[in-house]
Amino acid sequence: MPTPGERDHRARRGEDETERHEMEGRHETPEERADRRWTELLQEVRVAQTGVQILFGFLLTVAFTPRFTTLAPTDRTIYVVTVLLGAATTGSLVGPVSFHRIVTGRRLKPETVVWVSRLTVVGLMLLLATVASALLLILRVALRGPAVPWVVAGIVVWFVFCWFALPCWALFRYRARK
Repeated sequence: MPTPGERDHRARRGEDETERHEMEGRHETPEERADRRWTELLQEVRVAQTGVQILFGFLLTVAFTPRFTTLAPTDRTIYVVTVLLGAATTGSLVGPVSFHRIVTGRRLKPETVVWVSRLTVVGLMLLLATVASALLLILRVALRGPAVPWVVAGIVVWFVFCWFALPCWALFRYRARK
């Protein structure tokens, strides 16, 4: 890390802010970092919560439709599992709100960010399972074909790639570069 004198010298030489940022990193206190990470995390959770709320709301109405009584026992079981997964997902993705509300003002922001981040990852894994289960149910009812499990498996692989594998690959690749 450069000394204050080196930073002044660089500034006098005309290095732009981006170049200095890349060389030195952010200059923020642990509290500022926790506040920034918390804000970013809230934005991410809001996106996931919206999808979960729509999906869960849809799932709750299915049991009250006339066609529900004609579902095969396997499809009813898939439905129940899907609703339970949706409820668990909702709990994980709404959990950050209550977590923050309960610990706020207790000087635990960095720890809160870590725990809420973990809870959000669990919520994303549960969301993946909920979407897969809902897709399985819908396609079983709509198509009734032997390709349904393969289609669902393909979508699950795509989600795993987009949500987990690609970010992990980027993390590994760019960490190795430094």
